[in-house]
Amino acid sequence: MDIYTVIFSPLFWLCLTILFTVIEVLCAFNLVTLWFAVSSLVMIFVSALTAGLLSVQTRFGLHIGMFLAIAVVLLIFTRPVAVKKLRVGREKTNVDDIVGRDAIVIKEIKKFENGEIKVNGQIWTAISENNGEIEAGAECAILKVEGVKVVVRKK
Repeated sequence: MDIYTVIFSPLFWLCLTILFTVIEVLCAFNLVTLWFAVSSLVMIFVSALTAGLLSVQTRFGLHIGMFLAIAVVLLIFTRPVAVKKLRVGREKTNVDDIVGRDAIVIKEIKKFENGEIKVNGQIWTAISENNGEIEAGAECAILKVEGVKVVVRKK
């Protein structure tokens, strides 16, 4: 058995699948090596199908090319979707919780000036969405958080 036969056997690709999976788990699921694990998993079947059909040099180029192509395509096209769905690397905080909630203006928000709102018992510095004025006591909706200020819209 020559080295190329061993390298491009299904067992080799299985070992790579396990290695990439272990690296992904140790890196707290950064969703990078996962795609190489999936690619090497596909290569298990490709190497089994091409074992007796192609010459060693042809298999070498085909296997390496397919492995890299599959991994790169998965990395580019599926990683952003997976990161968005799984929200990897982003821990939800109490700031995220107030977006979309209703609040009461406790200090008037004037044009180009900050005011204050109260939401969940907390007081936040606020600005209006279109630099409009919102009087004290008015109800408003929190649109987003920008630094330490919230952007609101009068209801």
